[in-house]
This record gives sequence, C-alpha cells and structure tokens, in this order.
Amino acid sequence: MKLLKRILILLLLVIGVVVYLNYPKLTIISGYASKNMASSVFVAERSAASITQNDNNVPLIKLANTEVDVQEKSASSSVYGLMERKAVYREGLGTVLVNDEYDPNATNFKPNRFQQQDTIPYPHGQGVPLDSIIVEINQDQLNQAIAMAFGNQEVQKTRTLLILYKGHLIAEKYVEGFTKDTPILGWSMTKSVLATCYGVLEHQGKLEMGWPAPITEWEKDDRKEITLNHLMRMQSGLEWDEDYSKISDVTQMLFLESDMTLSQREKMLVARPTEVWNYSSGTSNLLSGILRQQFRSHQEYLDFPYKAFIDKIGMHSMVLEADIAGNYVGSSYSWANTRDWGRFGQLYLDRGHWNGEQIFDEEWVEYITKPTVHSEDQYGAHFWLNAGGKYPDVPKDLFSCNGYQGQYVFMIPSKDLVVVRTGLAEEPEFDVNSFLSAVVKSVQ
Repeated sequence: MKLLKRILILLLLVIGVVVYLNYPKLTIISGYASKNMASSVFVAERSAASITQNDNNVPLIKLANTEVDVQEKSASSSVYGLMERKAVYREGLGTVLVNDEYDPNATNFKPNRFQQQDTIPYPHGQGVPLDSIIVEINQDQLNQAIAMAFGNQEVQKTRTLLILYKGHLIAEKYVEGFTKDTPILGWSMTKSVLATCYGVLEHQGKLEMGWPAPITEWEKDDRKEITLNHLMRMQSGLEWDEDYSKISDVTQMLFLESDMTLSQREKMLVARPTEVWNYSSGTSNLLSGILRQQFRSHQEYLDFPYKAFIDKIGMHSMVLEADIAGNYVGSSYSWANTRDWGRFGQLYLDRGHWNGEQIFDEEWVEYITKPTVHSEDQYGAHFWLNAGGKYPDVPKDLFSCNGYQGQYVFMIPSKDLVVVRTGLAEEPEFDVNSFLSAVVKSVQ
C-alpha cells in the first residue's frame, strides 16, 4: 500500500512538472489547433474529422480538443480545458485567432477579386489542359517518380502532386479527400508570393530594392542602414528567434500578436546588414507592413496582390489570410489549390511573361535566384536555391518555394519543369533529391 502511494505521489509530481514546463505552450498549442481547423474547414472546405485525424494529429497539437461552430464560422480549442483559443473566419481574409484586441463589430475590408474565365488551356488559362504527346518524356520513368512520391504514405504523407513540362501538364495525382480544386496551405511558400508583390512594384517603377527600409524609428540608429534588399534576403542583422518548439519570436508573432508587422520591426541589431543570414518569418511580415505603406488606402493594399498577378494569372483559388490589424500574413498564410500553385511556378519559369504581358521584369528572376551571402547558396530573395548543391542529383539552377511539412513549388529552368508537391512530411521523411532526380531523368 505504501509503495502504491509513493508511486502515485511520484506520478503526480511528474505530471506537475510536465504541466509546469509546458503550461506556457498551451496557448500556442490551442492557437495552432483552432487556427488550422478553422482555415481548413472554412477556406479549404475540408471536414473537421479529417483535420483532427490528420493535420492536427501531430505531437503536442493532438493534445488539443477542437470544436467547430459552423453557424459562427469559427473553431475553438483547448488543452484539457485550459488555454482556450478561438479562430474566426472573415470573408476574403481567411481566419484569424481572436484575442482581447479583436473587435467582431469592426468594419472589415475585404479584397476585391478580378477573376475572369477563358478557354485558354491550363496552366496559362482556365481551359482544359492540352492532351499532348511529348516524345521527350519517358513515361515509365515518370510513373516511377510519381510512385516514389506516394510510396510509404505513413512516412512520406504526400497529398498532391503536379508536374508541368514546357507549359504542359504531364502528371497530376491526389490522395483520397483531395482534388485539383482543394486549397492547400502554403505555409512559408507565402514568402515567395509576398516577394512577387515587390517584383511587380519594381517593374512598375514604384520602388527599388536598394532603397532604405521606410521605417521612421530606424532613422535614429544603425538600423537606418537596412535596405529592402537586406530584408528580402534575410540578412538585415536584426535579432530574431525562428524556433517553433517553444514560445519564441515566431510563435508569439503567429499565435499571440494582433499586428504581425511589428514583431521584427521592434527588434534591434545583433549584426550589421549582410554580416549574417538569419531566416525570419518576422522579416516577411515586416515586408508585408512596408508593402501596405506603398498604398494610399487599406483597400488598395488588399486589392494589390490579386489585381497585380494572382487573379491575372488565374490563381482564383488563392486566399491570402490577414491578421487582426488587416495585414497579410506574408510569412505563412496563403491557400491555393495545386493547379494554382503550378501556375505560380510557371509564371517564374516564364520569367514573368504571361499571355502577352510582362508581370515583373525578367531580371527579377535573376535577382531572387542570386545566392545570399552566408546562406550556403541555399537562399536567394525569399526563394530557396539549389546553387550550393543541396540536392546533388538535381540541376543547380533549381529554385523553389518551400513551406512547412513539405509544401513545395520547384522550378527547374534548364529542364523546363515545374513540380508541385504538397503533404504533411518534409525531409528526411520525404526524399526530395531522389524524387526530383527521378522526375528530371524522365524528361532527358
């Protein structure tokens, strides 16, 4: 009996220590669970059961109990009844985590969409993809590459796959529950979408990447040396902790802040610009705030990405989610179906040229694919690179949009390829090098 009491006391102590150490994380856990649930249900139109069974069934997040209110268009989560968080849906702006600063009665602007239907074959239009026989393609090798991507689903967890070759759809596959119309959360692929806004503005002659960042507070100290280019390349020298395993700069920004553009803006220098490379989602949201400054009204800012290129190239499924303050969360929250992510890749493969119009300068592609100092040739300007040979069996001119849990849009100019892969696992569970190598070999 005494032994049993000691065991129970020890168990309670262990539980107490675990709760004490993890209690601050509970708001992040419930915040992630409710936000992901609400967006997946009301933006992607997937079932709550599927989200619980798959998307939120990951370490720590699966501890949260989440309920969906269809009428209110919201989702609420808590961990054993503690730290309840709610995320609500707003038309055109996706979902947002509610806090004490959220006013449900506030006037919410929403972006105007500029969607037109046409009969031009996909990817350059809304029409049916061309049914073309391309002699350069080794179909057996291509089928092997596709099988490789979807093999061992318990580990690789690939959900959707699309391959474009010379602007032709040559492969497309979806797991059960996903179709060509299902929006996928791009996570940090959103950074590349945000960067494209700057490429368009530069093409229009409205800004230059060498300009100092237009932040009044920085004019009083050494931060005045930071340029738009430094921010786009993640080499500003500003302090930032991109650690998702604890309450850090990035988790506090994404799950606690009302205005995500301020998180990086308020940080001080830890190095001079270009001295270090430090991946920072806060920098991307800072750039979203600077983008907003380029317009006379909030409405113009909200409309710009859609009017400038998203709807222009037919990415009609895309939704850019905004924070409570109405800023696009340029670091993390964009949704689009797999075909529309393919359009985005094709836009870059075509060097900004789309149906007779130049969306951004051809030189913009040279800019975003130029390796950033101290990044080991793996990063350009809000795009990832293979210039340093990260994928040894894939052409070094590959550049890509990368997102959490293995969301990818790969562009390989030397092979005229765009490859989109989405899922719930990234490297090493999903072997990018072997998969892409197999794809490349199929078109040689």
